[in-house]
Parts: sequence; C-alpha cells; structure tokens
Amino acid sequence: MPVEMTRQRFEELVGEALDLIPPDFAAAMSNVVVLVEDRNEHEPSLLGLYQGIALTSRTSDYGGVLPDRISIYREAILDICRDEDDVVEEVVVTVVHEIAHHFGIDDAKLHELGWG
Repeated sequence: MPVEMTRQRFEELVGEALDLIPPDFAAAMSNVVVLVEDRNEHEPSLLGLYQGIALTSRTSDYGGVLPDRISIYREAILDICRDEDDVVEEVVVTVVHEIAHHFGIDDAKLHELGWG
C-alpha cells in the first residue's frame, strides 16, 4: 500500500534533499529548475526525470534557452515506499540521481556509484 503524504510535505522533502547538495555543486548548477509532479504520463512508474542539456554538453552556442527540468514524481515514489523514512531516502536518491544527469553523469555510472 502506498504511503500517504501531502504534496506540501513531499515538496518539503525535495527541498531538504536539495539542501544536501554540496555548496560547490549547487553553485555550479545552471539554468535548471526542480519540479514536483504527480506522475510521468508516458512512464507512470518513473521516479524522476532530467530533461535538458547537461553542463558537460553545453557549448559556447548555449544560451537563450528555457531552463532544464528535473521532475520528481511524487505518486510514483509514494507507491514504492513503506513509510515516511523510505520516502525521505528515496527522495534524496532520486534528487541526487537527476542532478547528476545535469552534470553529465549517465545511468551506468550512477548505478556503479550506488545511486541507482
């Protein structure tokens, strides 16, 4: 049975996860927004998604573009968790995972590092 949690509480957890990002990395993040959404309409079980151009792929031509998007999918995360402690842990893992994509780290390397 999925964990029940208000959207406000879930958004607080995402904010707390973002606060865990080391200051040097947070300062290096550029033109990116983190959003909480209920589900990904194409892949309802997806926990998070990075959409944009990774910092490592940006060239001197980069500019005048909409911000990259990191979506954290609330209902999908709540579906797989047993209690609030699980939600806290999964939110941190998902936020770090998607921010890593912003820095150009692919899924294979994230899995190798334990950030599945």
